[in-house]
Order: sequence, then C-alpha cells, then structure tokens
Amino acid sequence: MTEPVHANGKRKTAKARATVKEGDGTLRINSRPVDLWASNSDLQAERIKEPLNIAGEDIVGDVDIRVDAHGGGKQGQTEAVRMAIARGLVEFTDSEQLERDFRDYDRNMMVEDPRRTETRKPSQSSKGARHKQQKSYR
Repeated sequence: MTEPVHANGKRKTAKARATVKEGDGTLRINSRPVDLWASNSDLQAERIKEPLNIAGEDIVGDVDIRVDAHGGGKQGQTEAVRMAIARGLVEFTDSEQLERDFRDYDRNMMVEDPRRTETRKPSQSSKGARHKQQKSYR
C-alpha cells in the first residue's frame, strides 16, 4: 500500500489542499461530493473534473481524493481545487507523461498564476488602485 500524497493549489486568495490515497474513486471537497459542492454551477463541476478526465479511469478509479478549500470566492476555489487535484495525481502516480498532459491541456493545472490585485494607493478614492478624482481643465 502506498503512502497518501498531499498537494496544494492556489488561485488569488483561494487555497486548496488535496489528499490522494488508494481507494475506490471518490472525490470529496470540504467533506461533500463534488456535485453538491458545485451545485450552483455545472461549469464549476466540469472544471474540477477536467484533471480526472485527462488522467483516465484507470488511474482515477483506484484513488480517493479529499480536498479542503478555503478563502477567496467560489471561482477561485474551483481553480485552486483543480490545481491541487492535478498536482496530487501527478505526485501519486509519479508520471512525467501525466504532468505533460496536464501542462499541454492547461498550464494553470500545474503552475500557479502569479497575478494578484493591485493594492490601493494612499490619498485616493476607494474605487480602485489607480483611480483619481476627475479634474476639469476648462
């Protein structure tokens, strides 16, 4: 029996930690099945299942995946969960081919997106990072 594998995924302020271990093919996010977790959007459930579809039934059918997600919004958590699942499957199977498949499909499954919101600058309005008060020249 192989050891369980832990993998992290992040997107903006959302974080997800996946545990991949031998099992019967269940996927739970925050202790709920993926379809209940993403019940308000079929698109979110499909995005989460993309790494499972790429990996194939022969790999996914033999593992249990448990993911804990927190922070950010629902879409950010979806992307973080997707990344954590992909990284966990690659580490569990130790397959370079699977990692290449994930990178070729979508680089953000394996590599974190470095973009963050820009901080608000002092003595400006609260509308945004670079928002200024309008002024008239005439």
